[in-house]
Amino acid sequence: MKRRAAFLDRDGVLNRAFIVDGVPHPPASVAQLEVLPGVVDACRLLREAGFLLIVVTNQPDIARRTQRHEVVAEINDALRAELDFDALYFCPHDDRDRCDCRKPRPGMLLTAAAEHGIDLRQSTMAGDRDRDIEAGRAAGCRTIFIDHHYVRPPVPPADLTVDSLRAAVEWIIKGRNL
Repeated sequence: MKRRAAFLDRDGVLNRAFIVDGVPHPPASVAQLEVLPGVVDACRLLREAGFLLIVVTNQPDIARRTQRHEVVAEINDALRAELDFDALYFCPHDDRDRCDCRKPRPGMLLTAAAEHGIDLRQSTMAGDRDRDIEAGRAAGCRTIFIDHHYVRPPVPPADLTVDSLRAAVEWIIKGRNL
C-alpha cells in the first residue's frame, strides 16, 4: 500500500523568507533561520495523521555562487532538527542548467515517490511560488498555495490558497477534492 505525503517547499512555507524588492530569498545562514508560526504544530498534526513530510526546495544560489553548498546543508540540518521531516530533496541548479529536479519540473517529487512508496494522487504539494504549484500539478498532487503577496509571476490556480501551512492542515488531512 502506497503512502500519503505532504510535500513542503522550504523557504516561505516552513521558514521565513527574506523579502527584497517584493521577491523572497532564503536565509543566508543558520542564524537567520526562523521557523514560521504554526509550522511545528502543522508538521506534528500531519505526521499524526500518517503523512510523510517531504521537503522539496530549489536552492539556485549554489549554482549562482552566491551561497555555498555547505551553508545550505547546515540550514537544512537545523530545520530537520526542529521539524523532524522524513526527507529533504534540494535542487542546487539554476534554470539554465535545465535539470529535471528544479521546480517547476516534478523531478524531486517523483524521486521521493519512488524512494518512499508515495501515492502522488493522495499527496499534497504546499508552496509559496508559482514553481511549487506547477511542480505539484505535474506530479499529480493536490496543491496548496501559501500566499505571502510577493511580487511574482502569476500563480496557476491551486486547489487551496491560504496564508500559512497551519491554515491548510485540516484540508490536507481530510483529503478534500480527491
